[in-house]
Amino acid sequence: MTDKEILDLYQSGQREKAFTEIVDSYSERLYWHVRRFLCSHDDTDDMVQEIFLKIWNSLPYFRGDSQLYTWIYRIATNESLNFLQKQKIRSALRFESVSSKLEEKIDEDTGVDGDEAQRLLMKAVQRLPSKQRTVFIMRWFDELSYEDISEILGTSVGALKASYHFAAEKIKAALEKNIK
Repeated sequence: MTDKEILDLYQSGQREKAFTEIVDSYSERLYWHVRRFLCSHDDTDDMVQEIFLKIWNSLPYFRGDSQLYTWIYRIATNESLNFLQKQKIRSALRFESVSSKLEEKIDEDTGVDGDEAQRLLMKAVQRLPSKQRTVFIMRWFDELSYEDISEILGTSVGALKASYHFAAEKIKAALEKNIK
């Protein structure tokens, strides 16, 4: 079902059916989008549930100024970044590093299919500054266009391209360092 059909269902009063369609259409994509930020299956499962609750509660206020999927991704991205910010504060209080904790989760996670190269890539992504990490995840893994990322993050396409370029260079350097 297309986003337009989902919105038409919602506007015709079939709100629960529309929401079910949103969940069916976006569950897997949002799971992997959030997972790349949080690096943990359990945290991701909890966060995706919270994201869908937020979508349900916010759907009456969706004005249609953006596409439904970019609006949903904006919510998912913001919620993921807020979660990480809270983790960062908690870690600072315990004198721990959030990126180190996320890297540990990558190593401990038995649910990740892939080889050592994939683990090294995910660790390199976690070491990026927040903005670069966000842009890299959305562009590389989610394969979103710069225009869609711009709509989701409220940042210019030029700035996103620069952030992606710097992120890719840092990841390339990190991977080359691990290969040697």
